[in-house]
Amino acid sequence: MKNLDINISNVFPFISKDRFEEYDELTSYHIHQLHQRKGKGANFLGWLDLPSNITGESLREIEEVASELNKKIDVMVVVGIGGSYLGAKAVIDALSNTFGMAINGRPFPKMVFAGQNISEDYLGELVDFLDDKSYAITVISKSGTTTEPAIAFRILRNHLEKKFGKEEAGKRIVAITSADRGALRDLADDRGYKSFVIPDDVGGRYSLLTPVGMLPIVQAGFDIRKLVDGARKMEEMTRPGTPFWENPSAIYAAARNALYRQSPKTEILANYNPKLRYLAEWWKQLYGESEGKEKKGIFPASVTFTTDLHSMGQYIQEGERNLFETVISVLHPQREVCIPREENDDDQLNFLAGKRIDEVNKKAELGTMLAHVDGGVPNILINLPELNEYYLGQLMYFFEKACAISGYLMNVNPFDQPGVEAYKNNMFALLRKPGMEEETEMIYKRLKKKTEKPDM
Repeated sequence: MKNLDINISNVFPFISKDRFEEYDELTSYHIHQLHQRKGKGANFLGWLDLPSNITGESLREIEEVASELNKKIDVMVVVGIGGSYLGAKAVIDALSNTFGMAINGRPFPKMVFAGQNISEDYLGELVDFLDDKSYAITVISKSGTTTEPAIAFRILRNHLEKKFGKEEAGKRIVAITSADRGALRDLADDRGYKSFVIPDDVGGRYSLLTPVGMLPIVQAGFDIRKLVDGARKMEEMTRPGTPFWENPSAIYAAARNALYRQSPKTEILANYNPKLRYLAEWWKQLYGESEGKEKKGIFPASVTFTTDLHSMGQYIQEGERNLFETVISVLHPQREVCIPREENDDDQLNFLAGKRIDEVNKKAELGTMLAHVDGGVPNILINLPELNEYYLGQLMYFFEKACAISGYLMNVNPFDQPGVEAYKNNMFALLRKPGMEEETEMIYKRLKKKTEKPDM
C-alpha cells in the first residue's frame, strides 16, 4: 500500500541543498526532544503516541454510542469551536458527498455545527431548521465556559428540552469534556449526560484522534478504525531514529523553516479538490495557533484551485515575493467523468474529448506549480494516494508532527496559545462582566478618547 509522500524539488531553486542538509541533525534533535518530553510544552504531548495507544475497546464504545443515537435522530448538532470542531469537520467534509446525497444509500444523520461563531442569524436559522427535526447534541469543551459554544449550547439545550422534555433531552446530549473539573463536567454529571473525556495533555488543535473528533466522524458514517490505522502508519513513519530523508514530517518542517529563515513569511496551502476546504481551515488553526507567538511564525493562508486561480492566482504569480506554497495533490479521485466529443466544436474543447476531468485537473496543477516557481514562489508538494479515512489519518498526523517539529525549530512553544485571551478580555469588559468593573471603566474611557475631536 502506498503512503503519503512529499516532494521538495521545487524548494531547491531557492535554497541550496547543502544548507538544507543541516536540518538532518536539527530535526533529529527536536524529534527526540518531543518523544523524551524535554521540550517546550511537554505537558501537552498526549497526542504524540495517541494513534498507537488507542484501544479497540475505546473505539467500540464510541461506535456504540453513535449507533444508539443515530437510531432516533435525523440531525446531529456538534457544538464546539477551534480544535473542538475543525478536525471532525475537515474529515466529514472530505469524505461526504458534496451535495448531501447519502453515501452508498446508508442512512446517517445530517451533521451540522454550532458554537463556532456568535452570529445571531446563524443560530436563529439553525433553531428554525431544527424545529421539525429529531436531533441530538454533541457538546465539546474542556471548560464549558468558552463563550461561543457555551452560548450556543445554552440556546440549543433549552430548545431540545422544550421539544422533547428534560428527561429525553438528557438522553440526546453527549458531553465531551474534562475528566473531573469544569462547568460542562459538572452539568454532565448533574444531569446524567453520556460523556467522554478530553485528555488533559491533549490540546484542542491536536485532538482529532480523541472523542472530540472520533464521535462526530463515526456518527457521520465514516470508519474511525481506518482513520486510526492511517495515523498509526504515519506515527511509525516519523518515529525517532527514522532517517531524515524518509521522515515526511521532518522534511516538511525543515523545508518551511528554511524558507522562513530566508524570506517568505506566508505559506499558502493549495489543493485542487474542494472537498479539502475544511482540511485547510483545520491546518490554518494548527499552524497559526502553534507558531504565531513571540513576534514569530509563518502566516497560514489557503486557496482552492483551480477556482482561486481566477482570483488569488494573479497575486501569487506576480505580487509580493513573501510567500511559498504547499500543494496537496490527491492522486486518484473517487469518481470517473470523461469529457464528451461534440460535432460542433464551438467551445473548442474537442482536443480534450475522451480525457478524464482529473487528467485536466492534474495538468492544471502541474502547470500552475511550474508557473509559480518561475514567478519566484517556492513549492512543496504533498501527494495523497486517495481521499479516504486511512490517508486522511496519515495526512493529519503528518501535519501535527511536522507542526511540533517546526515550532521547536522556531524556538516557540507549539502547544499553548496565550494571545487568544486578549480579545476575550476586551469583549468581557465591554459586556460588563461581573468582577471586571475596573477593566470596563478603562476600556470605555479609551473608546471615549478615540471619539473625541482633537484640539485645533
